[in-house]
Amino acid sequence: MKLEFIPLDKLAVSKANMRYAKKAPDVSDILPTVRARGVIQSLVVRPAAQPGHYEILAGARRYHAALIVAAETVAASGEEGEVEPMLLPCAILDAGDDAAAVEASLIENLARLDPDEVSQWVNFVRLVREGRGIADIAATFGLPELTVRRVLALGNLLPRIRNLYGAQEIDRVTVRHLTFASKSQQRDWLALYDDPDARAPTGHPLKAWLLGGQSIATRHALFDLASFEGAIVSDLFGEDSYFASPELFWTTQQAEVEARKAAYLDAGWQEVVIVPPFPIFSCLGA
Repeated sequence: MKLEFIPLDKLAVSKANMRYAKKAPDVSDILPTVRARGVIQSLVVRPAAQPGHYEILAGARRYHAALIVAAETVAASGEEGEVEPMLLPCAILDAGDDAAAVEASLIENLARLDPDEVSQWVNFVRLVREGRGIADIAATFGLPELTVRRVLALGNLLPRIRNLYGAQEIDRVTVRHLTFASKSQQRDWLALYDDPDARAPTGHPLKAWLLGGQSIATRHALFDLASFEGAIVSDLFGEDSYFASPELFWTTQQAEVEARKAAYLDAGWQEVVIVPPFPIFSCLGA
């Protein structure tokens, strides 16, 4: 890495930058400092395809603030030709390593202006495609692996639901449950959400809606999950998984109970009484 001062007109925000293709960011908090003292902290850049130009991996907000100050300077001078080009301090990375570029952008922005989870998801997915594993991403950004899994779980959502979450129109609990919904269930939920005469389930009631009224966690199974013939859905924001069919769960569970009764009797027990699954025992998902 080397440090150089690069003219403002030779810089552009990289596609690897997490703020690429978004509207110009809010720079009101740093604009007074840039007006008074210029850009002090180096941007992180790498050579662009056009010789002599560079793409910004980290420092897009400082760049946009500098553009505003440069425009103000030109307007105040009255004649653009008399204004010296603004130079920005830049740390130049080697070209080509997209994974390192995305990491550089994310590391700086996580430290400065916390991105929403949807923005993190976009960039974490790019890192995964570049060969980074969950453990690598977690170590790079000092995050628990579970946090990285939660962010990547957003990939199971339809884009519209991700956008609603990014806009804070639905909460984390709702999104958590929607991550294990099938695409058809997500579309059904969106239809209810858009229907002015209906009410889409949110929060914890959503889990019961998705799982047919009973949300039975797999940790309650007495039988070997590997032998279970039904579907199991996972809560990708956490570590729980649930039986998609409560009826099939109870059938398999009862068969295991009967097998254990027979084993106890074969072992010499005089009597084994099986307590029936009264309603109080059928609310195992709480």
